[in-house]
Amino acid sequence: QVQLVESGGGLVQAGGSLRLSCAASGSISSINTMGWYRQAPGNRELVAVMASGGSTNYADSAKGRFTISRDNAKKAVYLQMNSLKPEDTAVYYCKLSMPGGVYWGQGTQVTVSS
Repeated sequence: QVQLVESGGGLVQAGGSLRLSCAASGSISSINTMGWYRQAPGNRELVAVMASGGSTNYADSAKGRFTISRDNAKKAVYLQMNSLKPEDTAVYYCKLSMPGGVYWGQGTQVTVSS
């Protein structure tokens, strides 16, 4: 079993910042990627993902404003979100990909008011 626990969501005004955290626990042998997705009404979409070697991939909407980072020893991933916009409002999910499976956190709500 693998568990992902997210934290750091909340309500913030446009232009503000939030930092999301996700900690993984359980039977984790090795991690391919850890990252963040979000879902407003509609499909779940990629925000940012980081591979074990450190390479990153960002959605165009996140580039220049969001920064993903990882702590491999803690099996944790973070998302620093700056210059938030109302359109960033969504439930943010942490995703872990490893040999044998893909796992999701329960989600954390981010609401950006105008």
